[in-house]
Amino acid sequence: MEHSLQNSPQEPEYFSEPIAEVNPSNPETIPKFVDPLPIPHIAKPVNNCCSSEEDENYYHIYMKEAEHQFHKLFPKTTIWGYNGTYPGPTIEVAKDTRVKVKWENDLPRKHLLPVDHTLHGTMDTPDVRTVVHLHGANVAADSDGHPEAWFTRDNNFVGQKYSREVYEYTNHQTGALLWYHDHAIGITRLNVYAGLAGFYIIRDFLERRLNLPKGPYEIPIMIQDKSFNKDGSLFYPDNATPPVDNPVPSTPSFFFGNTIVVNGKLWPYLEVEPRKYRFRILNASNLRGYELKLSNGEVFHQIGTDLGLLHHPVDIESFILEPAERIDLIVDFSAYKGQEIILQNIVQGPPSPGMELIMKFKVKKELECPDTSTIPKELMPLHKMDPGLAIRQRTMYLDESTDHYGRVVHLLNNRMWDAPATEKPKLDTIEIWNIVNNFNFPHPIHLHLVHFEILGRKPFTAEDFDENGNYKLDLEKLNPPLKYESGPKDVVRTEPGQVTTIIMHFKEHTGDYVWHCHILEHEDYDMMRPLIVER
Repeated sequence: MEHSLQNSPQEPEYFSEPIAEVNPSNPETIPKFVDPLPIPHIAKPVNNCCSSEEDENYYHIYMKEAEHQFHKLFPKTTIWGYNGTYPGPTIEVAKDTRVKVKWENDLPRKHLLPVDHTLHGTMDTPDVRTVVHLHGANVAADSDGHPEAWFTRDNNFVGQKYSREVYEYTNHQTGALLWYHDHAIGITRLNVYAGLAGFYIIRDFLERRLNLPKGPYEIPIMIQDKSFNKDGSLFYPDNATPPVDNPVPSTPSFFFGNTIVVNGKLWPYLEVEPRKYRFRILNASNLRGYELKLSNGEVFHQIGTDLGLLHHPVDIESFILEPAERIDLIVDFSAYKGQEIILQNIVQGPPSPGMELIMKFKVKKELECPDTSTIPKELMPLHKMDPGLAIRQRTMYLDESTDHYGRVVHLLNNRMWDAPATEKPKLDTIEIWNIVNNFNFPHPIHLHLVHFEILGRKPFTAEDFDENGNYKLDLEKLNPPLKYESGPKDVVRTEPGQVTTIIMHFKEHTGDYVWHCHILEHEDYDMMRPLIVER
């Protein structure tokens, strides 16, 4: 893969000082590294007068329209945020501590962005609908945030799967960085892009024992790409890819923003001490993937994936994050006092000035106290799933079609959202899924509820399938997962022209869930399917 930047001890300034005129629609005029990185505040439980004492971990979070300043030289931008902030407040809980959240829609009745009224769930429903999915959660179906469990302001109208007002999360899973975001059918891409996303951190006792960097030295990082109009308002296209004459608005198949937003600020900087820091990084972009690297060539000490810690730390020079993927890293700044280091994006994408930059670290702060944190030699004891215990293999195809308007439709197994459910695994069984990517670009595939392991990938030919189209799996011929993918996952990058094989155990919960591509434009049209776990 070609890199956008070459490593060099002398990094250009990238307009670090304000220039004559800032035009939010023109990234070349936007000074970079002039805003400090915000750290989302921690949500506080509230008293629930209608509950018993055991409901003390009760949160009431409102979805509101608000004004947000993406850059110190921008006018304020109208966004939608949880409690009116972007990102939303971070919910931090201990493993196995039950939490209840009332997610309340307090949004206007007119959408901020162009709504395509030809998609499932959008033709005859209110334009502004919300439902919250806690991504990565081991959770009962009625608290999962099913796309058709949506609700409007004041719950005046609700979707057919809506069944409860207060969601309950048992947090019965390993400590990890999850995230919550909107998941309303047909408008997920718009609601998340408008700002409806936040962090959710589960802590466990293993993490406490490991003496990792913590407190002010543990920082969550949410990366998104966005575009702006000249007046500073959010820009989102109103036509398909390629454009059509009718209907307009239409959902684009691809949308890349031309700026980088980190924790709500454009190309921010973070002042750090010369010591170890832990970064929990989330790609919350609609479509854009990133390959991240440090400009001084320093390694990342990876300690975890989407859903928990690795067996052993892994030193990596760069890594790819597709939409919704997370990674848990330690960066040691102790040898770089007084220096500035850029977090680079070295993946090739649509050309746009500045997209090779994410943020800057300034190792300018004095050491507050000795750094006694460690990078343990062993993190999480390893207990991998045994493929021999799988009771079923499934072959899943990523395909496309064309609708009667001439627009591209992205599909799973050549079926749309409303086709009868075909994925109905049994409770307490292990399955292997072979995901066949027929496209020439990767798709990040996400399964609700279950946590999985990546067994490997392999380029495919016609000889790899039987007469019924089923993949003939040979574990010995799989290329192993990349070294930063070896932990527990809930999103997998399916490479173009390859079969990606994953293994998962369906346990604890039954009911209606979904699986889908996490490119939000694809998920909305129409790369999402039911996943029904049966007893």
